[in-house]
Amino acid sequence: MDDDELISVLPIHYSNSLTPNVHIHQFPLLSRPLQTPPAAALSGKRIRARIKPVTRRLEIHVPVDPRPEVWNGERSKELGAARLEDDREKNQDVGKMKLREGEEPRLTEVRMRSEPIPQEGAYMLGVVRNGQLHLQPISETHQFRPTLTYLDIMSRKSRRSRGNAGSDEDSDDGPPPDPDELPPVQIASKKEKKPLEVKEVQVSARKAGDDKGNLQGGLSAVRREMLLAIRAEEDEVWEDLDFCDGETVEGQEVFEAVFSQNEEHLECQSDITAFLKGIKGL
Repeated sequence: MDDDELISVLPIHYSNSLTPNVHIHQFPLLSRPLQTPPAAALSGKRIRARIKPVTRRLEIHVPVDPRPEVWNGERSKELGAARLEDDREKNQDVGKMKLREGEEPRLTEVRMRSEPIPQEGAYMLGVVRNGQLHLQPISETHQFRPTLTYLDIMSRKSRRSRGNAGSDEDSDDGPPPDPDELPPVQIASKKEKKPLEVKEVQVSARKAGDDKGNLQGGLSAVRREMLLAIRAEEDEVWEDLDFCDGETVEGQEVFEAVFSQNEEHLECQSDITAFLKGIKGL
């Protein structure tokens, strides 16, 4: 509008010195900084992180608050045993969680696993300092959610203990059968054969070159690719990362690296027409 008043002008300092290490990490219902609970910190617990570089999967392990008024120690034994079994099934690195002789596994941390979020356009981290806007490009966006797959182990054990291991309730155990594989031969029990009822059936023939004829094989190929991707991720080895929150010296050093000290002026190589044409929806 013509009546808009110009309040101030901010010089923009752009730098990609931290590329590709600037990410957006989103956490569910996080109303406080991602830090170790004070009671857990007193016992020497710290937040740990790890990554699978090829699949770009991240995990952050946050210690639980061990105070009796907010945490059930006996229940944590059941959950810890289920998580240990779940880690072994998924070929996770359980070597670092060594137990002393006679010690029971316990659930002592909440694991949050990342899901990559596709970025629409260019994302920037912007910080205003001393009347200047400093920009750094953001390379990746991840959403973190707690992993609760160990509850499936407990549910499976609970159904088996009730004698329902062969019921329909266990149909979700393991991957579904491959459509390309022949089903197992079922031997019919010897019963009194009833006379078959004759019915008239109408059938239609389809050409061999019909596009829909390959639907079954196509679905099976997609399914195999998904299973291979899941297996490849499970087989990839985790690499440990150092987790540093904003209160640490390392965190402060990285924060200071956001601000560019370069005073070189950038020259725009495009005009307003090319800029507008590059905006989707216009």
